[in-house]
Amino acid sequence: MIAYIGLGSNLGRREHAVLSSLRRVESEGAARVVALSSLYESEPDGIPGAPRFINAVAEVAPLLPAVDLLQRLKAIEAGMGRTGGHQQSREIDLDLISYGAETGVSAALTLPHPRFHARAYVLIPLQEIAPAFVCPRTGTPVAELVARLGHVRAQVERVSRRSVSGRTTG
Repeated sequence: MIAYIGLGSNLGRREHAVLSSLRRVESEGAARVVALSSLYESEPDGIPGAPRFINAVAEVAPLLPAVDLLQRLKAIEAGMGRTGGHQQSREIDLDLISYGAETGVSAALTLPHPRFHARAYVLIPLQEIAPAFVCPRTGTPVAELVARLGHVRAQVERVSRRSVSGRTTG
């Protein structure tokens, strides 16, 4: 089973926060990291005047059921000092983008993530590490989702390539 986690930060040491949060995902027994996209910088979505985000997407082999994985991600956010809400700047943001072929909506979790298909800062790194990804809900390939973004793609810029260990790879 493969899951995808979106990572982002626009406060403090942004790159460090993204990479540290991913290390915590592994060390806290939530998932085993399989691949990590390059790091991308993007304009804040719905937060006028806020600092730019560093974003990435990780492919993981989950070690927990989906709802428990999401709860662990939220606990990692809290443990890393996240204070901002959805429309605020934040130290770290971890979103469960997809969890295998699971789909569904509950009070605790929506799979796949309800807005991932409209977010260039998720789709572009997702396509980088999983070019064959297909949305489990709609059957739409990630390449088509990226193509639908149009000019919004230009608002996401690769700033560095990373390996899972956090070393620059190119």
